[in-house]
Amino acid sequence: MTTFTHPDVLGAGVAEGWADPETDPTQIDWHERQALAAVPFQVVDGRPLNPAAPTGIRYGRNQLGHWGEQLCADAIVTAHTAHDRVLVMVERGDGHGWALPGGTVEAGEDPGVAALRELREETGLQLGGVPWRVLPAQYVPDPRASDEAWMVTVPVRTHLGTVVGAELPTVVGADDARRAEWVCAGTYAALVEYLRRVYGGRVFAAHEGMLADLLG
Repeated sequence: MTTFTHPDVLGAGVAEGWADPETDPTQIDWHERQALAAVPFQVVDGRPLNPAAPTGIRYGRNQLGHWGEQLCADAIVTAHTAHDRVLVMVERGDGHGWALPGGTVEAGEDPGVAALRELREETGLQLGGVPWRVLPAQYVPDPRASDEAWMVTVPVRTHLGTVVGAELPTVVGADDARRAEWVCAGTYAALVEYLRRVYGGRVFAAHEGMLADLLG
């Protein structure tokens, strides 16, 4: 069985607070974490089991810090220009491609609030005055996951209607986003082609299915 936890998890992750300091998952109170989970999961012999396992890494956390489920929220912001539908995306600073703005839901934080916070932190965009729709939580196939550490996200969506191109709100990459852009997204296939042609980029693997369902 493959066992792997990236050294950054036990080093920078613990020091910076984004990783569980506990190295033995059998010492964790799984009843509490299972009760709070957005997507139910099993615990086998004191160890959490990814609801979508196998991932290829049976034991350890791979590149993720949290044992079991890590809840995130992603902001989906779309608009129509005169020619196309556009979507706000960020190029991740870790080299995993282009993603929806988003990140970890902090303890006790509402996912809708978390999505708007992450949107502001990663793009500078503040859209508190528009209607948002919180969609059901869903498992995402994050390439950094293992059978014992995985991601679940709550998509939070708004549509700004038809906007003249020059009047699209400005977005600027910040925090852990290398850049932020409005990208053409009439369909998922068109989005993939646009990112490849314009930026030489690709969609973050964890968001491929979610965006394909969203964009059609």
